[in-house]
Amino acid sequence: MEGSYIALLRKEKDSDYGVEFPDFPGCVSGARTLDEARTAAQEALELHLEGMAAEVQPIPEPSSLDAIFSGDWDTEGTIPFLVTPKEPETRVMRVNVTFKPRVLRVLDGFAESHGLTRAAALERAVDAVTRQRSSEGSRGRRVSSARAKRGKGASRVVKALRRKRK
Repeated sequence: MEGSYIALLRKEKDSDYGVEFPDFPGCVSGARTLDEARTAAQEALELHLEGMAAEVQPIPEPSSLDAIFSGDWDTEGTIPFLVTPKEPETRVMRVNVTFKPRVLRVLDGFAESHGLTRAAALERAVDAVTRQRSSEGSRGRRVSSARAKRGKGASRVVKALRRKRK
């Protein structure tokens, strides 16, 4: 998979922005503002592609603008824009980490209660924290390491891990 995919932006009166991808029927997103719509479209496409890769489905080559606008897709009133997805990570690496016994019990308890492996629980926590930090950074706020350690602005996964610790 290489290249950018065409997204179609829609905005009806008294509604949020909607984005859809003709190359991926069912891959849609919505947002209140134009900036949020662009970000949501990027995230939706990347998640859709990750799901397809996990299910070993073929990823289509990007369609041309002419093909989309002359095809069966309803393009009336839409504004096309390009979204370039990041490559989904499919390779995993084995690492050896050390935890305090209490932290390991909390991690394992969280993973078990959510039907996850220890690695999957850690991956979700890291993804949630980095996504939270990047979204806060994009709004002009910085998250200090002390604040992150206290759990301010942390994701649901990280907060649940901290609650179980107590």
